[in-house]
Amino acid sequence: MRYEILHQDAFPVVRCDLSRGESLKAESDAMVAMSANLDVSGSMGDGGFLGGLARKFLTGESFFFQRITASRGAGSVLLGHPLPGGIADVMLDGRYGLNVQKDGFLASEESVEIGKTVQNLTKGLFSGEGFFVLNLKGNGIVFLSSLGAIHEIDIKDGEEVIIDNGHLVAWPDYMSYKIEKASSGWISSIASGEGLVCRFRGPGKVLIQTRNPGSFGSWIRSVAGSGR
Repeated sequence: MRYEILHQDAFPVVRCDLSRGESLKAESDAMVAMSANLDVSGSMGDGGFLGGLARKFLTGESFFFQRITASRGAGSVLLGHPLPGGIADVMLDGRYGLNVQKDGFLASEESVEIGKTVQNLTKGLFSGEGFFVLNLKGNGIVFLSSLGAIHEIDIKDGEEVIIDNGHLVAWPDYMSYKIEKASSGWISSIASGEGLVCRFRGPGKVLIQTRNPGSFGSWIRSVAGSGR
């Protein structure tokens, strides 16, 4: 499958060129426009009905996926997402899986398996992502979406980097991390505006979003409440 991410400086979309017989899966309502000889259908995706329930109630993702197939000849499709943010492509080669936070998955090639992984008690309670996050495995291209731009942090072997949990998008499932207070004390952590953060240990590349959905939501509510 050939593809190109367009309008990265503003509100991006990804154009995927499918050969006859190729298909991809995407979040519900991701299709913006497509060639007339492509077909779009709703699917519960990997795991069928139970898999759809797990995505909806355990990870907060959509119950259904879109499946876009070039069943009647080659064609192109434009995919987008509802947030004012970026789109990034990640190539999975089968050596490891990719953990993706809520709302981070946009689309993938059909060969990518979309499942879920369980976080431990501390991470589930305090990460902001819940006890389950999406886990993508297999060989193929994955498209991720974000609030704000997507930025890659390359953490070297043995190096540690602290990341605000509201800014996480995706990370390799072999990486270790823990949840901790931003400062030495709770009052200082809360006063700093950070509260809880994630301490990642390398090696590995963590994708973050430059805007925090929780903070953005609070700003929207404050503007709406002020009657501007």
